[in-house]
Amino acid sequence: MSATASQMVSLGTRAPFFSLPDANGEVNSIEDFKDSPALLVVFMCNHCPYVKHIIGDFVHIAMEFQKKGVAVVGINSNDANAYPDDAPDQMSSKARELGFTFPFLVDGSQEVAKAYRAACTPDFFLFDKNRKLFYRGQMDDSRPGNGKPITGKDLGGAVDALLSGAPSPAKQKPSLGCNIKWKPGNEPGYFGI
Repeated sequence: MSATASQMVSLGTRAPFFSLPDANGEVNSIEDFKDSPALLVVFMCNHCPYVKHIIGDFVHIAMEFQKKGVAVVGINSNDANAYPDDAPDQMSSKARELGFTFPFLVDGSQEVAKAYRAACTPDFFLFDKNRKLFYRGQMDDSRPGNGKPITGKDLGGAVDALLSGAPSPAKQKPSLGCNIKWKPGNEPGYFGI
């Protein structure tokens, strides 16, 4: 299983705007979360083994973040025609099955993924209250088959640092996962770098 690493966009980068529907057509915009002290945007999907590996734990971790006031948003940018498990109806089923407490949005044009320079699933972007990038990287060291426990410590440490006014973590390791499944001819310039 070959893996793609996140792009490690420059810290301090402003969060690109998004306004996307969930699987039921309800639109969520970045503006909906403007009062939250932090915003976590996660590019994810249903079929990727890396997402499957962490998703049950991530749902609980996301709930803990939300209790602290962090807004959490999942975005699926995969080509649903080529990967039907990532189609909106399947997204809706997965969100219900696992009890998502955050919106799971459909980036059908893949333009939001490009704006964020998202590369893999899962790909995590944590923004501060001014929506400047504070952390981008892995949730923790666990990967499918590596035997390491899912702890959420890297992402959780970044959230705690942000909320307490501490500086951004000096050491940030790229997230690793399946590449975003771009529609033919829609691959961004950074794909495959």
